[in-house]
Amino acid sequence: MAVLTMAKAINDGLRAAMERDPKVLVMGEDVGKLGGVFRVTDGLQKDFGEQRVLDTPLAESGIIGTAVGLAIRGFRPVCEIQFDGFVFPGYDQIVSQLAKLHFRSQGRVPMPVVVRIPFGGGIGAVEHHSESPEALFAHVAGLKVVACSNPVDAFWMIQQAIESNDPVIFFEPKRRYWEKAEVDLTATPAPLHSSRVARSGSSLTLAGYGPVLRTCLEAASAAEADGHDIEVIDLRTLSPLDLGPVFDSVRRTGRLVVVAEAPSETSVAAEVCARVQQECFHSLEAPVLRVTGFDTPYPPSKCEEDYLPDLDRVLDAVDRSMGW
Repeated sequence: MAVLTMAKAINDGLRAAMERDPKVLVMGEDVGKLGGVFRVTDGLQKDFGEQRVLDTPLAESGIIGTAVGLAIRGFRPVCEIQFDGFVFPGYDQIVSQLAKLHFRSQGRVPMPVVVRIPFGGGIGAVEHHSESPEALFAHVAGLKVVACSNPVDAFWMIQQAIESNDPVIFFEPKRRYWEKAEVDLTATPAPLHSSRVARSGSSLTLAGYGPVLRTCLEAASAAEADGHDIEVIDLRTLSPLDLGPVFDSVRRTGRLVVVAEAPSETSVAAEVCARVQQECFHSLEAPVLRVTGFDTPYPPSKCEEDYLPDLDRVLDAVDRSMGW
């Protein structure tokens, strides 16, 4: 058992994968000598060398394109996109090549590439440093999309993503990088593409992922004072969505609030709401509600506290659902 921050848990997961398989490479802007802007790759180049931990030019399309070529040659590249808003120069390579080659080759050419993306707000950053673009990738056939929310999942999920023969977009909530938890380094992890019940309850279901999972847990604890017994589900996997635990929960509680930092329209949260309405309609005691970011560009850092879903907004949705 070790007490790790999320950043260190990802670092240890990368290290474990690299020790097991010499074909695993880490590449990205400043991932080597600097150890990444969040120090997630700190020490890897020193221990594994410049041939396996590569500092790349500032060219996301080049990073992804190179990773595609490496994967064709049998390597397992792990690409770091320095900030969420920087991914778009590489978006064409991801959706037109990386996501399609396995299908295009009728299964003969797997694409075991992981694209790590620190995402979400809460760090007081400037424009293009606090985006939540997960829906843009979850909509693309051929990509797997996951989001860790805690050090335990971060340690195991990064290793599972690297072992996958499918391309995985790996979202990391940057404002949770420094939160700590005990990690059992010998445990048997849950499957990569599975959601989990983070807290059991019987009166309402809260579902979220990534940076808002902690907010959901805090809301569940605060709602106890009002007599509400809230179940919290960490979605973990955004494509494919594992909604079985959500359906089971809603059939018991009759109420669902979905929380996410991303804007509301045509979002992962919207898909969860639609699927629950479809599958659990006769169990619902109230409309499914969403607490999300707003349908605007991410605001200046002085305004981000008003933009991000916080404890008060989640509790307000809980009260509206319980009062229906």
